[in-house]
Amino acid sequence: MLTHDQEQLIAATAPVVAEHLDAITQRFYPLMFDRYPEVKALFNQAHQANGAQPRALAGAVLAYVQLRGEPARARAALGTAISKHVSLGIAPEQYPIVGECLMAAIGEVLGEALTAEIAAAWGALYEELAGLLIELESHHYHAFASLPGGWQGTRTFRLAERRRESEVITSFLLEPVDGGPVADFQPGQYIGVKLSLDGETHYRHYSLSAYPNGQSYRLSIKREPGGRVSGHFHERMAVGDTLELLPPAGDLTLVPGAAPVMLLSGGVGQTPMLPLARQALEQGRRVIYVHAARDAAHHAFGEALAELGRDYPNRLTSTLLFEEGEGGDHRGRIDRDLLASLLPEGEAHCYFVGPQGFMSAVNAHLDALGVPAARRHFEHFGPARPLAAA
Repeated sequence: MLTHDQEQLIAATAPVVAEHLDAITQRFYPLMFDRYPEVKALFNQAHQANGAQPRALAGAVLAYVQLRGEPARARAALGTAISKHVSLGIAPEQYPIVGECLMAAIGEVLGEALTAEIAAAWGALYEELAGLLIELESHHYHAFASLPGGWQGTRTFRLAERRRESEVITSFLLEPVDGGPVADFQPGQYIGVKLSLDGETHYRHYSLSAYPNGQSYRLSIKREPGGRVSGHFHERMAVGDTLELLPPAGDLTLVPGAAPVMLLSGGVGQTPMLPLARQALEQGRRVIYVHAARDAAHHAFGEALAELGRDYPNRLTSTLLFEEGEGGDHRGRIDRDLLASLLPEGEAHCYFVGPQGFMSAVNAHLDALGVPAARRHFEHFGPARPLAAA
């Protein structure tokens, strides 16, 4: 627990730390990977290369410093980090590694300005944050493990079926090797994948693209240009091959109630929308489903959506846009006029996932149409970034 003097030091030095936080986080990761190479596998190196991961860490630290006096808001702000940690199986013993390297990075960047007293105050702040994360993550681990078919740590699954959904997306149906039941998840969530490629361990997160059934999980993965893990799934993953899964996580889940739901996706962002749509429809809610794809060859899950339309003809309205080529209901990108024509009256909740530019545009359009932030829900497939950023 921070002392009164440490509280004052944090308040006084927070602007200076914030000013240099980008430099601190940019230094933190190389330093940690050098000292503790075993943790490098937990981080997607593509997100390191483009700076997304350091920016996300900086944002999370700043959010906690600003909100720690309001525990409920601070916990809510940490939700994204907690979900990612759960899907990676982060353990309490890994937090001292982060603390050591983060304080070392702060020392390198701030130099003599970081006195022993200031260092002790920020070290105590990190310990407070780490303790909160450990507590909340432990709750998630135990809650999932207590479900029928749940587990803690990793569980081995076997590829039972693969299906090509589009030119770039393939679905992989996974069943547990032990033959036991599979715990349900909340539609909209993703799951952590751990696999070994040529002797190297890799972790990734993929949305669960099929409705919970107690027997299997389905991942629908886009092949990314130069992506080592997505390339492995598409080129080498064969029926019978195994991998390890961690607990499902993520907060892109339906807000309870009877309000209409608008689901907007671009490209592979459609994957969490399919189970969300079915859940909302089963609850008796109206669903407006809007999907944008590059062209017909890149459009996935047309049959699945048509099936939903047959099951719920009076509650599902779907609109398909192609950026290029023939087909679809509209050509081009989702714009404000189209959203205005589709947005249902009343207290609709809007969910959107896709490339960064897509989400930034949709967020701006919904804001202009008067949809409050509390009814706009989104999730990044990588580290969180401000939606104002293109």
